[in-house]
Amino acid sequence: MGGKGLRAWPRYNGGMPTLEVFADVTCPFTHVGLRRLVAARTAHRRDDLRLQVRAWPLEWVNQAPFEGQVVAAKIAALRASVAPDLFVGFDPERFPSTSLPALELTAAAYRVDPRVGERVALAVRDALFETGLDIATSGVLGAIAAEHEVPAVTAVDTSAVRSDYDDGRARGVRGSPEFFVRGHGYFCPTLRIHKVGESLEIEFDAAAFDDFVATVMSAY
Repeated sequence: MGGKGLRAWPRYNGGMPTLEVFADVTCPFTHVGLRRLVAARTAHRRDDLRLQVRAWPLEWVNQAPFEGQVVAAKIAALRASVAPDLFVGFDPERFPSTSLPALELTAAAYRVDPRVGERVALAVRDALFETGLDIATSGVLGAIAAEHEVPAVTAVDTSAVRSDYDDGRARGVRGSPEFFVRGHGYFCPTLRIHKVGESLEIEFDAAAFDDFVATVMSAY
């Protein structure tokens, strides 16, 4: 299903080719997808290509935030099948009660510069999934902001999160992550996910991911 919204993020952001993705910080599938895409970008020597990680708060979509133990089960399935090297420090007891502060910080970082925005979008996910930190706390987010020289979050950034969400709904975003290439949406192009009883079976869809990467590299 392609994106058919009234407003699309510009293909070139600050003179750099830009691939946009709607995603939530607390989604483990997004963490895998972004990591794989960054690795593919490096392999193709396309460091000029930036990721515009836009807000898709699943707590708004689902009308409730995720719970740490629920996410832990998804992470266990990911580590058992496709990502044994990721989520090494995840702590369900420190799972954030909301993703909104991290999404707002990411919006503030993108106001500084597309490169800074991308680095912070990845850093908040690393803090949650690799270090086991509660990214809803001011101390954790303050440290990330200081490291990347991001100014204080303002009402502009809060509004940006809502604007992303409204734009995503208008464009038919199906979940986290959904990438948009020339107006066409690609939902979770890294993984095949099946529910068997109460368990998840997850496989890396290598062919689909290779096709997606080829599409991205040729489009930008």
